[in-house]
Amino acid sequence: MAQSELAQFEELRALSDDEVVTHSYVRDIPISGDRTLSLITLDNGRDHTRPSTLGPITMLELAEVLDAQKERAARGEIAGVAITGTPFILAAGADLSKVSDIPSKAVARQMAQLGHYTLGKLNELGVPSFTFINGLALGGGLEIGLNSDYRTVDRNVPAIALPEVFLGIIPGWGGAWLLPNLIGIENALKVIIENPLKNNRTLKGQEAFDLGIADAIFDSASFLEDSIRWADGVISGTVKVKRANEPGKIERAVKWDIAVGVATKMLESRIGRVAKSPYTALELLKAAKNTDRKTGFAAEDEALAGLISGDQFRASIYAFNLVQKRAKRPAGAPDKKIARPVTKVGVIGAGLMASQFALLFVRRLRVPVVITDLDQAHVDKGLAYIRGEIDALLGKKRISPDEANRLKALVSGTTDKADFADADWVIEAVFEELGVKQDVFADVEQYVSETAVLATNTSSLSVEQIGAKLKHPERLVGFHFFNPVAVMPLIEVVKTPATDDETLSTAMVTAAKLYKNAVITKDTPGFVVNRILAKVLGEAMHAVDTGTPFEVVEESTKPFGLPMTPFELLELVGLKVGAHVLDTHHAAFPERFFQSENLHKLADLGHIFERDAKGKIKGIDKKARDIVAGGNSPMTAEQLRTRIEDGLADEIHRMLQDGVVSAPEDIDLCLILGAGYPFQMGGATPYLDRVGASERVFGTTFHDPPIRGVE
Repeated sequence: MAQSELAQFEELRALSDDEVVTHSYVRDIPISGDRTLSLITLDNGRDHTRPSTLGPITMLELAEVLDAQKERAARGEIAGVAITGTPFILAAGADLSKVSDIPSKAVARQMAQLGHYTLGKLNELGVPSFTFINGLALGGGLEIGLNSDYRTVDRNVPAIALPEVFLGIIPGWGGAWLLPNLIGIENALKVIIENPLKNNRTLKGQEAFDLGIADAIFDSASFLEDSIRWADGVISGTVKVKRANEPGKIERAVKWDIAVGVATKMLESRIGRVAKSPYTALELLKAAKNTDRKTGFAAEDEALAGLISGDQFRASIYAFNLVQKRAKRPAGAPDKKIARPVTKVGVIGAGLMASQFALLFVRRLRVPVVITDLDQAHVDKGLAYIRGEIDALLGKKRISPDEANRLKALVSGTTDKADFADADWVIEAVFEELGVKQDVFADVEQYVSETAVLATNTSSLSVEQIGAKLKHPERLVGFHFFNPVAVMPLIEVVKTPATDDETLSTAMVTAAKLYKNAVITKDTPGFVVNRILAKVLGEAMHAVDTGTPFEVVEESTKPFGLPMTPFELLELVGLKVGAHVLDTHHAAFPERFFQSENLHKLADLGHIFERDAKGKIKGIDKKARDIVAGGNSPMTAEQLRTRIEDGLADEIHRMLQDGVVSAPEDIDLCLILGAGYPFQMGGATPYLDRVGASERVFGTTFHDPPIRGVE
């Protein structure tokens, strides 16, 4: 490799002194006709404790190896080059651990160009190139395959994806140009746009093959041998590769732009226009219809450099690290070793929420679960729901018939709380009224052992007060789920002044076994998520109460990048629930939180929006406008946005001073996992730092230095 070529990446290399290098090991494989296949194995030497990633030093080493193979091919020593990984892993994409250290857009551009510089060599070897996708292939890992001439895939590979849009960037090492030209625009839109925005959905090996990403598929037991044999056939000409999904003239002339247009409208309706990466990806995909490889790669370089150096990618990496690292080591969690075993679960209530709890506990813990209610009819209805959901899982082939039978056998119902005597964990899901919850726990305490943990799913009441009638309040803990229970990944674990470490540890361990991320919060109104949402929703309702049109309020919150407007959220959670949340926070903090009589009237009306037969929003309902009419102090969108930003900065600052959670990172983690705050915003605190609200309100920032992009 010429020194002049290396010079262009020196600043990038300098950031990578401590990179965990994935080496490129070469061995020669004899194939038919006295020919040789050069097989490159990617291996970081970590024996799967850390998946192979593609940092600058890794990529430069791979480039040197590919240059050497090109020279060998020119001398006639090899007839093909193949790349694979160590068992179960090809590569987990680019090494993003040093992203925050990238000092400029120019260095960000080097990161984009290095991918094309290295992987582009797979198309210039002078002999056929192959990638044997033997395991995890994400981002740049998959782009190794896309840059190759041919690909095979192991049928049992669990995760193949281009997740970049989820992280605020685009597939910039060839993916945005190569994939649509390989599998067609509609399939490429699914992989590059749709799947990342569906909680980063990935493809299995069979799905990748069906889409046309791979040319051949083999079973795990003999995957490498079969792949080599297949590559031998391609090289010798006995295997002819046909690609059914490769776009033809009609697709390019007619379908391409239509598909991109439909995807654009879908994005606008689902996520608005704040997120940059999906729309940047759409532009690249649209252009891939009629540009050549060189032009497409150059466009990727520029787009990727702009996004890597921007605010949203930095915020995305911050959010990604919260979910991948901080969520797995919750602040303030006691030693796991002191957690009590949970061998039976009791659920107080048999309504929808209680039934969802029971289903989740039985699926994840695989222990007996008993539900109770005031009468047998309610119990039977709850059991019927749970069994119906198990049947639905069976119908979707997500569980086997044997598993379905086992789960059903583990769930029972009763009207006799004495059946809770041997339960280690009892959770209530009854009406959100303090007296009701106090009486329920005081009653059940008569029947359970002194070591049984009692958990409440309250969203706004004081957990300490809920336990006021308990003889052993030390075993009470808040365990606040978010709806839908099976989907939302957050549980707020609420510690009261009396909660002991054994109870808290049991709650944290149980949350993990439910496949949930838990954040420990202080027992305070709204805990984290609802307190912050109450601030936003309260300000939104106060604005319309005082004369600001609904549409102006919605416009004011668009820069927050939230998944829906405040009024859509109110309808989603229920207007009566929203009114109750605002009332609760106003009662606790009357000088900072608004209550809204108009919201109670809207709850009686039952809706805010007028919708069509399919439920699509047509506009604000006229009766809703009439209810809030009469205010005479309207605000502009900018005035209201500043007011909400400053109010949030003030409230979060107070929460941190009061020790509601340990750090700003916990606030953001709760919002990302519990309220659907998009990754590219990084949660609330990075956004409030970027717009200057933190400094306006309390003279400094939540993060030092603030999480923002570079020039």
